[in-house]
Amino acid sequence: MHEASLYTRTDEGDCICGVCPHGCRIAEERTGICKVRKNVGGRLYALNYGKVAAEAIDPIEKKPLNHFLPGTYSYSIGGIGCNFHCKHCQNWHISQADLDSGIYREIPPEVIVEKAKKSGCRSVSITYNEPTIWHEYSMDIGRLAGKEGLKMVYVTNGYITAEALTQLGDVLHAYRVDLKSFSDSFYKTICGGRLQPVLDAAVTARGLGMHIETVTLIIPGINDSTEETGRMISWVIDNLGPDTPMHFTRFHPDYRMTDRGPTPVETLERIYGQAKDLGLSYPYIGNVAGHKYENTYCPSCGNLLISRTGFRMEAEGLDGDRCSKCGETIPLFLK
Repeated sequence: MHEASLYTRTDEGDCICGVCPHGCRIAEERTGICKVRKNVGGRLYALNYGKVAAEAIDPIEKKPLNHFLPGTYSYSIGGIGCNFHCKHCQNWHISQADLDSGIYREIPPEVIVEKAKKSGCRSVSITYNEPTIWHEYSMDIGRLAGKEGLKMVYVTNGYITAEALTQLGDVLHAYRVDLKSFSDSFYKTICGGRLQPVLDAAVTARGLGMHIETVTLIIPGINDSTEETGRMISWVIDNLGPDTPMHFTRFHPDYRMTDRGPTPVETLERIYGQAKDLGLSYPYIGNVAGHKYENTYCPSCGNLLISRTGFRMEAEGLDGDRCSKCGETIPLFLK
């Protein structure tokens, strides 16, 4: 077994995990909320180290990341478990599984990096389930990937401590974080967490120099009010910057939330317009195939910079990282 990092031991033999804000106090032979970190003999072990449940070569736009290595592919892997229990989870078959019921195979970090390099990918993404609970495996992959010139991506719910995120500071380049809502009650009742630690982690990631894009799944009647989305957008502008790409994506019924239909496209368009009015430079609509607001436009002159169809893109109006029409510098991570 692989010993976990970032935990403390109590005089009673319990282990207090320091990787995520739950701070689980784990008694001997028990696991934390994520089900994959276990106290064995007074030491905490990452039972999920190297256990891969999903593996694919994805367009980076699928994460979604629109401003990070656009048009490239990312070697994408996911494991078992999560530190949230979202009622609307779209990957619940792995995120809500445990190591006894889940299907996986063991792959050493060096093999992941070798596969990524041979496949022509520019990055490795820890995705599909929550990367925070894969902390030690992610760290080892990131160190090796960096030596091969590959970038590292987290597709995360953002429920991670400052200590864990700081450990990742030298190996993690893109932080694609869910802002599931701007309501603490939503996080408590729908996800089993809290809002503030997610916001704190995003600020920490920005301070560490990571590229940040946010995603909010807009659920009809739950997190789609003008008041809530306005507070969320304003917070991002004030704390992460107006150039932060924000993706507002369409909900579809799944897992334990099948009591409502998909998000009306008109709702997403309203939020897009609200974001522009509040001063956000790069809002996006997601999960609506072929919509014009999947594209990137120059915030200065409105020129079409990058057109997207599904996960395919074409840089139509760019000259390097500048708008070909007005010369505005566009925040794109290209190398």
